Amino acid sequence: MAFEPKKIGEAKWQIKKQGNMRVPAVIYANDRLIEKVKTDRTLKQLTNVATMRGILNAAYVMPDAHEGYGFPIGGVAAFDLEQGVISPGGVGYDINCGVRLIRTDLKAEEIKPKMNELMNALFANVPSGVGSKGRLRLEKNELEEALVDGAGWVVKQGYGWSDDTEHMEEYGKMPGARPEFVSDKAMKRGKPQFGTLGAGNHFLEVQRVEKIIEEETAKAFGLYEGQAVIMLHCGSRGFGHQVCSDYLRVMMDAVRKYKIDLPDRELACTPLNSKEAEQYIGAMACAINYAFCNRQVMTQWVRQTFEKVFGRSAEDLGMRLVYDVCHNIAKFEEHEVQGQRKKVCVHRKGATRAFGPGREEVPKAYREVGQPVLIPGSMGTASYVLVGTKEAELNSFGSACHGSGRVMSRSQAVRTYPGEQVKRKLDEKGIVLRGGGGKLVSEEAPGAYKDVDDVVGSVQAAGLSRAVARLTPMGVAKG
Repeated sequence: MAFEPKKIGEAKWQIKKQGNMRVPAVIYANDRLIEKVKTDRTLKQLTNVATMRGILNAAYVMPDAHEGYGFPIGGVAAFDLEQGVISPGGVGYDINCGVRLIRTDLKAEEIKPKMNELMNALFANVPSGVGSKGRLRLEKNELEEALVDGAGWVVKQGYGWSDDTEHMEEYGKMPGARPEFVSDKAMKRGKPQFGTLGAGNHFLEVQRVEKIIEEETAKAFGLYEGQAVIMLHCGSRGFGHQVCSDYLRVMMDAVRKYKIDLPDRELACTPLNSKEAEQYIGAMACAINYAFCNRQVMTQWVRQTFEKVFGRSAEDLGMRLVYDVCHNIAKFEEHEVQGQRKKVCVHRKGATRAFGPGREEVPKAYREVGQPVLIPGSMGTASYVLVGTKEAELNSFGSACHGSGRVMSRSQAVRTYPGEQVKRKLDEKGIVLRGGGGKLVSEEAPGAYKDVDDVVGSVQAAGLSRAVARLTPMGVAKG
């Protein structure tokens, strides 16, 4: 390999600046995972990112890394506001794909006898699947209001509680949303899918808090051993996909207009101070807010389902939102660059913000301990709650991993793991699966992903976050 990574710390590797690279490339991974990272184009894509205009400090990739479009999945890069660029390939197609965790006051053992009934009801009440249509029917003006106001808009419509937005990244609303920069095609795709789970690696899981690792932080997050919690993973659906597709074409023209040299056309970008950037940022913010609304609407249906199955109010069941984190996002944040604080544009593609204690962006309830970081595993494996650190702010622009990360393409997974075999193994573990045809189940087989314990261990060893709680699935709903 032309760009061979060299180990420079615990779970940290570097490819030194060479060729057209403006900064080094840094890979966070343990000794096992670095070998997996070498098996596809991840490192080549990362060194390509390191050549981009105005990039600061380094191009980073997390231990769940794998090949993506433009940036590798797990890629993090920050750009100078005057010299730098913004790239849809550094954000991704599913803009603000993200994860939220809902706690309960129920113990897992209380839920177990009703798992089949509960999963049947959740699967019926939360629309899922490719092209799925939601239960909400919005007029165009209502959708535009939601795109500007984010999760707060749907809460005002009765979907959620007033304090839900206090426990979301960006408080559930990305500023600067401009519906006028969103195409009619994106609006047309977005209207019927509002409040839907989708398919692929998106899921709704009922989980058990198997182990508390950091007691005081878990207490601050409202978590305890044996507790039942719900994890929801989804994004902006066809709306965000269309926004990305639309602006990739705009960026291809911008590359020629602004004479930007790129090693890969998938990194198509535009200067941050350009008209094209203003338009993309406005449309991207709409997609981010769409995803916040999407997860919020489904949270309300999850609460209503629990109320019906357990015969108690969601308030009585203690179904508070722990946190909602974003993946696939570009945002303006203040960070330390060469010893000075400055505002930069951070791209996180398949990476999670992981701020430590004290930052005003962290909800007041968690500001003394740090931001919750939610890391889902693959179907049928453990997930984790972690907490962000000051080290992450210094060493990765406040970023950590976002999941376990694929090691196998979907088509290869289908050939390797028969759907019935995967379902049988889940059943043997006592995990109730609802939805998902044989092909989808094969695509999302645990063996198609890296070991989540390895991934979480790597970010912890590198100081990017600390494990707080380990969660294991009891029931899984898939599209």
